[in-house]
Amino acid sequence: MAQRAVWLISHEPGTPRCGTVKFSRRYPTVEKRASVHNGANYVPVPEDGPFLKALLSELRLLGDDKDFVESRDSCSRINKTSIYGLPVGSEELWPVVAFLKNDMIYACVPLVEQTLNPRPPLISISGISQGLELLFGIQDFLYSGQKSDTELNTKLSQLPELLLQACPFGTLLDANLQNSLDNVGFASVTQPQKQPAWRAGTYKGKPQVSISITEKVKSMQYGKQDIADTWQVVGAVTCKCDLEGFMPNVTVSLHLPTNGSPLQDILVHPCVTSLDSAILTSSSVDGMDDSAFSGPYKFPFIPPLESFNLCYYTSQVPVPPILGFYQIKEEDIQLKITVNLKLHESIKNTFEFCEAHIPFYNRGPITHLEYKVSFGQLEVFREKGLLVWIIGQKFPKSMDISLSGTVTFGAKSHEKQPFDPICIGGTAYLKLHFRILDYTLTGCYADQHSVQVFASGKPKISTHRKLISSDYYIWNSKAPAPVTYGSLLLLP
Repeated sequence: MAQRAVWLISHEPGTPRCGTVKFSRRYPTVEKRASVHNGANYVPVPEDGPFLKALLSELRLLGDDKDFVESRDSCSRINKTSIYGLPVGSEELWPVVAFLKNDMIYACVPLVEQTLNPRPPLISISGISQGLELLFGIQDFLYSGQKSDTELNTKLSQLPELLLQACPFGTLLDANLQNSLDNVGFASVTQPQKQPAWRAGTYKGKPQVSISITEKVKSMQYGKQDIADTWQVVGAVTCKCDLEGFMPNVTVSLHLPTNGSPLQDILVHPCVTSLDSAILTSSSVDGMDDSAFSGPYKFPFIPPLESFNLCYYTSQVPVPPILGFYQIKEEDIQLKITVNLKLHESIKNTFEFCEAHIPFYNRGPITHLEYKVSFGQLEVFREKGLLVWIIGQKFPKSMDISLSGTVTFGAKSHEKQPFDPICIGGTAYLKLHFRILDYTLTGCYADQHSVQVFASGKPKISTHRKLISSDYYIWNSKAPAPVTYGSLLLLP
């Protein structure tokens, strides 16, 4: 369990090299071990320049790298992990762990203590999980409380000294670099207990547990009798457990109200130690019936050090939160539009924001607009061919709002106007963007009093939840447009 090298690379699109190596560290002793273990398949770690170019190309982050590359883009190379192979001359450096976050690429090359031909399964390479722990620890250190480039540069300058303590000779002792900064003791390399692969270090500090439930609602609404509307909820439970000890145990229970929609298609993180069979067998493929499992959904687990997704789920809720109707009628260079939106009475009427975007990308700039809006305000981005209806943080008491108008377009400029083949005729659409805090469409919640923690100290437990829109479309129904009122002239 060791690392041959570690990099931090700033992604800089638009620059000649598209990136700059902000920090790199090589471990010659680990490199010597790699040459012994890998034998004839050993590939040395390249210098920063060639490594940077190869990694950016593999991640498709080079500005001019838009062409199909057989070795990288073929169907046989579909990558579902953050593990890559980089070309080094006529050979390939593998495995390389890399991911992009906050315009910073975090990368490392773990030691593989066996032959590389044939390639061993990823789960057998313990250095990969340790490498991810190290990179996540560096990420948390750089951006915890960091608010300016000056603070970021200060933390980058501290990394060489911190890694001497947290990861000496390429072996991770503590993924929490703040511990090194505060001169807190580290766990021994030889632990008295065998830790799971996803927890390659220990935490020292104030115990706390944070649980966040995020539901994304997707909807396709057509306004036609011969085409059924569709909608679905996809949820994710994210946890961050700062707990001392080698193997702290936590149990999180998800609850539903009496009329809540059952959770289905549940996928859990490998750290979950056991599950009720009813949780695993609840599937959206099966028809809904009264016997569907409605919780509580208990997840006992040994948490990783970094923030992680405890589980994902879907749910078939009875209705979408906002019902919509959108229609247009084309008349030469004009369009007559009407939109009706209704917030369902069961939905919490308190939004962080709510907007409806109406694009006209295949036409010229908007030059004239006559409209009537019953609620909110309308903004016009004439060069972009876009109307943005800002509904705000609440629907009116009636829960119904409407927009109608006539849009006039100027001459189309093929050089400046983007092209979207589904923004014309019967495929024109309106897209809703909204977020509701402290609310989930299924009613799913995590009761902080039911969270069980078996670790030293009494942790502070916090829970959050929110509902956001994702691919929430209302398509043109081609019905006749209404009479319009008001006038707004957009002058050049």
